[in-house]
Amino acid sequence: MYEVCGEKELKVILALDPGDSISGVARKIDENRETIRRVVNRLEEAGYVAYDDGLHLIDQTLRDAGLEFLTASANISPPSISEAYVLPQFAGMEYTYTGIDAVYVWTRGGYQVARDPEDYPLFIAVHESELDAWAEFFDRFGIPTAEDRQPADDLDGSIQVVLQSEAQIEAEMVDGRPAISLQETVAFANEHYAHFQSALDMLDRMYDEVDTDANYRPS
Repeated sequence: MYEVCGEKELKVILALDPGDSISGVARKIDENRETIRRVVNRLEEAGYVAYDDGLHLIDQTLRDAGLEFLTASANISPPSISEAYVLPQFAGMEYTYTGIDAVYVWTRGGYQVARDPEDYPLFIAVHESELDAWAEFFDRFGIPTAEDRQPADDLDGSIQVVLQSEAQIEAEMVDGRPAISLQETVAFANEHYAHFQSALDMLDRMYDEVDTDANYRPS
């Protein structure tokens, strides 16, 4: 009964959507594919998941209980920045990274605009009809949300989530993370060229469909 109650098993149970592949789950939770393959094998042997044209969770109450445990543990050990990036995968709602975080995702972590670890906002677009649900979800982990960035002095913790409400969510998956389109990301970076010149140069070199005037060379 206790043999599959580890950290990675819990993350798989929480992140798994019907039809997911092992690679897809691994990317979602930022884990090594081979490690997650072994985790999924253990879960399958224990009867928690099954494979039928993709992975499926046998009993949804497992996920609900896992989320309750995770939120309780957050009261003792608040989420780190890297853990905060994984949390939205557990919400069961559509979302996409936008703004600064879209640049971060599309550069595959290669470009990170200066963000103080003590004042760290995440930028996420969500369905306008689910805005309150997202606020309630992050509140369970002690992470404040707002539609505009809040001053650090007004917050107790270092992490906040800036929620951008949209009538429709259109996301592209980049290494398991949903982000606004590459074209929208480039447009955002161009709009804030002073901060993202090096990111634009990076995107230009990474993707054939991107053509920018950026020619950044570090001094």
